[in-house]
Amino acid sequence: MKEFWTSVASVLGVLAFCQSLLQVIYPPELRFAALKFLNKLFHYLSAYCYFDITEIDGVNTNELYNAVQLYLSSFVSATGSRLSLTRALNSSATTFGLSNNDTIADTFRGVTVNWEHVVTQRQSQSFSWRPLPDEKRGFTLRIKKRDKEVILDSYLDHIMEKANEIRRKNQERLLYTNARGGGSLDSRGHPWESVPFKHPSTFETLAMDPERKRAIMDDLRDFTRGQSFYQRTGRAWKRGYLLHGPPGTGKSSMIAAMANYLGYDIYDLELTEVHSNSELRKLLMKTSSKSIIVIEDIDCSVNLSNRWKAGGNGPCRSSYDPAGSADLRGGDADGGGANNTITLSGLLNFTDGLWSCCGSERIFVFTTNHVEKLDRALLRSGRMDMHIFMSYCTFASLKILLKNYLGWDCEGGCGDEAAAVMLRELEEVTEKAEMTPADVSEVLIKSRSDRRRAVRELLEVLRAKAERNSKYDVVVGGGVEDEEQEKRAVESHEGVKKQIGDFMETEASKYCQKGQQPEERDDLADE
Repeated sequence: MKEFWTSVASVLGVLAFCQSLLQVIYPPELRFAALKFLNKLFHYLSAYCYFDITEIDGVNTNELYNAVQLYLSSFVSATGSRLSLTRALNSSATTFGLSNNDTIADTFRGVTVNWEHVVTQRQSQSFSWRPLPDEKRGFTLRIKKRDKEVILDSYLDHIMEKANEIRRKNQERLLYTNARGGGSLDSRGHPWESVPFKHPSTFETLAMDPERKRAIMDDLRDFTRGQSFYQRTGRAWKRGYLLHGPPGTGKSSMIAAMANYLGYDIYDLELTEVHSNSELRKLLMKTSSKSIIVIEDIDCSVNLSNRWKAGGNGPCRSSYDPAGSADLRGGDADGGGANNTITLSGLLNFTDGLWSCCGSERIFVFTTNHVEKLDRALLRSGRMDMHIFMSYCTFASLKILLKNYLGWDCEGGCGDEAAAVMLRELEEVTEKAEMTPADVSEVLIKSRSDRRRAVRELLEVLRAKAERNSKYDVVVGGGVEDEEQEKRAVESHEGVKKQIGDFMETEASKYCQKGQQPEERDDLADE
């Protein structure tokens, strides 16, 4: 054993002597050139190419590094054996990541690539106004040379899109408002103030017919995936929705469900706080992409009444009337009232003019209780592309409310015969009652601890409302019939008088041709 260690020591001594001899014979420059040549030879003979993505590019953070980190976190939790866990500021989800110097494989369009998370200690740095982290982090991407030209650019674009989608889902959504007045700005120079948006409404809990909800969700999904379509057709990447119907039918809940479904922020635009068209354009320019711009109760915000009905019994306006622009403003024509000079033209340009395309992937949502009061130019396709009527509570929406508030899944079976009978009775009176989902929800909330009692009370309320509506329809229907009969009698009388008048004119023309005066026939006309 002693001889073995003696031999090892001798070998190590020889190696140390050779190393010293090489350092004397071969200068550092020659050794560096040799290593560089060997490195080039290795890369030339290798079937792979390597790309380094560092965390810090000079003094700025490399956005591609953050995107790769988020992208790998979407599937690394299922394949990795040693992971790092992080949670970003204002994030609602935990992010999985690769540990130091760990590797993982990914497949894109049938091509397999490898990622390695490289972490090394940074050399001691001299004095700096912006000290760098002690560790130098980065990702190394390994791709076969024959696949580099095929997938590299498209693969990196895919990573950026996927990372933005993950960031949008994890980040806390915000609700913005411009209710500061006078175009004032916050401390950062922004005209919008924001609060966290935590509305729990989703399409699953929204009280609406499932087929209509599915159609709206499909339309929203097609919009978010339609960037190439909008570019190919030369259209701005935006879409407008008009929500109209009686109060309490769920228009605000629909907006919240859309925001939660898409992961978009909401900009609640208060028109009464906007004093000019130019200020309206500035607000639009300060909105971000992937957002929903909402104007609620637009018929009440400013005076944007229907120009085709503004004339009363007079002729309808088929074109813009500059002289009538005063009645399209928010304030009075003589300068009284609120000092609001938003015009219909300014609002139309806001939704569909040149300034509306200063951002991308944005949705405009207008709500109103009286769609007939809005100008037709505001409702046309291109501005309000999809009109959604928020109706009274139907039986399909009632079943959703029963599931939300009472935990009664009517689709999964009624449980017993009494419940089935009660469900059939609800189906008979729901649409006749014409109650809004808000009114139905209030009835269910009062007795939500006792399911049967809540359903019985709801059934009584629906029956009473349906009976009241039927009585009202009889009274109104009888009045309408009387009015129709009176109208027909008046029209008949006017027709007889017109026929007698035409006959008298004909007779008068005959007498005039003969040079005679016609006889007085006023008595006939009076009859």
